[in-house]
Amino acid sequence: MIDLHYWPTPNGHKITLFLEEAGLPYTIHPVDIANGEQFRPEFLAIAPNNRMPAIVDHEPAGGGGPLAIFESGAILLYLAEKTGRFLPADLPGRYDAIQWLMWQMGGLGPMAGQNLHFNVYAPEKIPYAQDRYIRETARLYGVLDKRLADRSFVAGDYSIADMAAYPWIVPHEAQGQKLDDFPHLKRWFDTIAARPATVAAYEKGKSVGYREQPMTDEQRRVLFGKPATS
Repeated sequence: MIDLHYWPTPNGHKITLFLEEAGLPYTIHPVDIANGEQFRPEFLAIAPNNRMPAIVDHEPAGGGGPLAIFESGAILLYLAEKTGRFLPADLPGRYDAIQWLMWQMGGLGPMAGQNLHFNVYAPEKIPYAQDRYIRETARLYGVLDKRLADRSFVAGDYSIADMAAYPWIVPHEAQGQKLDDFPHLKRWFDTIAARPATVAAYEKGKSVGYREQPMTDEQRRVLFGKPATS
């Protein structure tokens, strides 16, 4: 059994996408990040960067006691290796998928996240920052669109590279992007959206009681200004 410490953000959705695809049994432990639950000592014990998702695998590959892992990319790699699924076995294919996973972790996620911050959540609108991150998000969409021009998925068959990128494309409208401008990406996006496991994963997000609503000043402080030690 896997304990998933989760909130329905793009990074959280990555893990439910994998778990639903693989059919692994798991229990969701909600971490309401707007209300500071990521700062609870019991959560920091497994996720010292006070960010979710994190997992505790009570039956880790290779045996031994419970294994805690934080960082969504590391979790995806672990689950792929544990199950032998969604990561090519051959060396070139494996690192093709891994490099695109790292592309998402180091590029698409951070840039799209800053895009959403300055365009949706920031109490003060700063035109330079808004424009800078909209443009960089568009550039990264273009990179992905070009990659998908001659293939169905990012790295061969459906893999953790796709699971990592897809949730960051879901809020494309809030990021100031039009999928019609990226036809190969749009075809890929629609294909993944229709997968039964994707539908199930996003339904799990609703199960934790999350509803989109205006953020209070205190919630902004918790999310964007509170140090891990406070």
